[in-house]
Amino acid sequence: MKKIFTACLTVLSVFSLSATTPQTDGIVYKDKTKRFTVVSDGLVRMEYAPDGKFNDAPSFIGYNRSYPKTDAKVTDDGKNVTITTSKLTLNYKKCNSPFSADNLTIVSAEGVKPFEWKPGTPQKMNLEGTTRTLDWWNGDELQWENREGEWCTRPGKLDPGVLARDGWTLIDDSRGFLLDDDPVIPWVKKRKSKKGAQDFYFIGYGSDYKGALKDFTTLSGKIPILPRYAFGYWWSRWWAYSEHEVRQLIDNFKSYDIPVEVLVIDMDWHYTDAEHGGWTGWTWNRRLFPEPEKFLNYLRDRNLKVTLNLHPASGIKKFEQAYPQIARENGVDPKTEKDIPWVSSDRTFINSVFDHILDPMTKEGVSFWWLDWQQSLYDSKMDSLSNTWWLNHTFFNKMKNTSDARPIIFHRWGGLGNHRYQLGFSGDSYTTWKTLEYMPYFTSTASNVGYGYWGHDIGGFRALPGDSIIDLELYTRFFQFGAYSPVMRTHSDKKVHLNKEPWNFDRETLNLIRDAVKLRYRNVPYIYSMARKTYDDGVSICRPMYYEYPETEEAYDYKGQYYFGDNMIVAPVVSPAVDGYSKIKVWLPEGKWYEESSGTLLDGNRVYERTMAMDEYPVYIKAGSVIPHHAASVDNLRSNSAPLSISVYPGGDGEFDLYEDFGDDDNYADNFAVTKIRSHREGNTLDITFEPRKGSYREMPSKRDVDVKIHATLQPEKVTVDGMPVEYTYSPEELAVVVDLGDYDCAKGKRINMVFPENADEADGTIGSMHRFVKAFGKLKDKYAELEVNEDFGTMSVIYEMLEYYPTESRERLFTFRDKFSRLKDIVAGQPMPESARKWFVKAVGL
Repeated sequence: MKKIFTACLTVLSVFSLSATTPQTDGIVYKDKTKRFTVVSDGLVRMEYAPDGKFNDAPSFIGYNRSYPKTDAKVTDDGKNVTITTSKLTLNYKKCNSPFSADNLTIVSAEGVKPFEWKPGTPQKMNLEGTTRTLDWWNGDELQWENREGEWCTRPGKLDPGVLARDGWTLIDDSRGFLLDDDPVIPWVKKRKSKKGAQDFYFIGYGSDYKGALKDFTTLSGKIPILPRYAFGYWWSRWWAYSEHEVRQLIDNFKSYDIPVEVLVIDMDWHYTDAEHGGWTGWTWNRRLFPEPEKFLNYLRDRNLKVTLNLHPASGIKKFEQAYPQIARENGVDPKTEKDIPWVSSDRTFINSVFDHILDPMTKEGVSFWWLDWQQSLYDSKMDSLSNTWWLNHTFFNKMKNTSDARPIIFHRWGGLGNHRYQLGFSGDSYTTWKTLEYMPYFTSTASNVGYGYWGHDIGGFRALPGDSIIDLELYTRFFQFGAYSPVMRTHSDKKVHLNKEPWNFDRETLNLIRDAVKLRYRNVPYIYSMARKTYDDGVSICRPMYYEYPETEEAYDYKGQYYFGDNMIVAPVVSPAVDGYSKIKVWLPEGKWYEESSGTLLDGNRVYERTMAMDEYPVYIKAGSVIPHHAASVDNLRSNSAPLSISVYPGGDGEFDLYEDFGDDDNYADNFAVTKIRSHREGNTLDITFEPRKGSYREMPSKRDVDVKIHATLQPEKVTVDGMPVEYTYSPEELAVVVDLGDYDCAKGKRINMVFPENADEADGTIGSMHRFVKAFGKLKDKYAELEVNEDFGTMSVIYEMLEYYPTESRERLFTFRDKFSRLKDIVAGQPMPESARKWFVKAVGL
């Protein structure tokens, strides 16, 4: 059985400790045929049992049967029962018949956006959920070639979600499967309810979408945190790599300074020829991997996690190494060489597969499984049992309950309740701009069913007919979106022209890909802290704008942008550039927002049209935010003590709860630590406070190497740490002050005080203007090598060096640069060079 690590912990923070919350069964009323259970303020279970036999077993959707106590008021006058919570009022007219509009009504409570529901009321404005797979999707359409060779198209359709603008949702679980109490894999069982029985879950929320998701996960289970390594970069490709080629691949990642955390080996890890299996296989292909255990040891020594692709549908055939044992355990004489069919609902068969194939490979070093079920949607023995749903459940729970490692499975969406098996593979979409345009909406909308962790095929999987090369601009923009996705994973079809190994591209594309991967690693402390909030509250890291602004139409209209955690809005580039710049349109809600690419503080409640160069990406950070990053030196996620850099953005006060745990165990519910970081601006003074860390976890470091970075500002006049004067460094490219706290004792806290000159903020776009000018100036000589610059033009190219060499003159130097940039067309007109070079330069800087 699973080993348990225990630690004493007391944490007072925004992160909840569910283990310490008093629990109740929630039952508030019961008679001969009816039972009402208050799961939470906004969620009520309503059961009708004609024979008086109610169900207490967990179901696929109703996974939890014990809930935090809710302050619900119940009145019973003998004829009517009224249940009142802070979000809704339920009225039931006593009878022995099924629930109907004649005997049941639920209305919103005072202060909640009005709704009224009776059985049979249609929901009109569902906000959608997700779908099992994006195989053959091109954007929001399916496109495929039929048997006659005709190209067919039809609209794609997502499953309904838990949320709707109606303000309520009904989940009918009357025929849903139940689970037994097996401690390793709770097994499926059919309901034995009498005909006509009803088992309803009503969620009433008005416009409190986030509250509805919290209520749903209270009923259906929390969204587990991925292992920390899963938030790094994954390399995946459908390709018959040999072990030697894999070693070369890993060496190339290191040589080109591209971090990689997870290696995905597609189906060619096993024999695929007709004599040994084809699509389904369970035995290592020793033609390519002569000593699998040594190969896995090699990967582990390089701190790589590895997952193998499984297509289980064809079962176990005679040529598999484990065939004799599995045949005997399933009543087949191995001498007959009879195929053992795959039956997901057969407990004996599934346990045999784990015992004789998967568990031994896990012990050898396979980190987790990519379960790629594509065949029959339903089980061959149990009617209506989804193979996808059930296999996700079995594989995840097997790892959860028998391994020390944090459970993870990579798989397709199986339906409501699958959020408990947290990471989805979205399938084989096309390598098109339409695909990229759809992905942000698809990813954020999936959070409406709690299924927020997706690992898309960066760049798309398959090419459309006639596409014979990779569109490097599309691929780069897809990569940049991947950096702000739940999981960053490359994948592609088994085609020669879809080789996405970064070093096969030109230097500029390689650099942009590397930058995107490194940006991802930089953001992991922020992402990981948001993953804890997802676990606690049921709100995924990529979420629609209407979660925060449910009464604002723009929040629904701008479907392509999304919140990335609590502090960032991302509006991905999803169309090709014109003259080197792509246009995006973004709606920024109330408040102020810092555009990271340009260093501009923008007013909210407005729609903006912005342009983005290839090395720029539309990320908008809430003014005043405090955001934890990894230091630039961090190129893997295995260490609990990796250096941190805490960014403080202009525009106001902010705070952040930095979350930490061991990273790859399953004890994080109670074993974790939180450091609250606050920033407060008053006049020209900025105070940044690190409160003493609270909590503990396995192998928690006592000290961390930490620096603090203040963005978009002039140099300070004075900096102190805990009252003592300290030195700082200044980054001209970012106009950022960096204070190194050194080996910081996390238990003691820290206070940084900075005094700035008057009007020190530089969040007016100068950062972006400097970057564009210096970059274009460097490329100008490729257009006109004989360039001899005049005074105005030349001095603009060394603005970074001027800021470094003359720190006391920074304000004047920046003023001069801004003035010249505002007159740049005239300056360029006076610069001796061919007219073609002038035109090119003006476009290159985005004018």
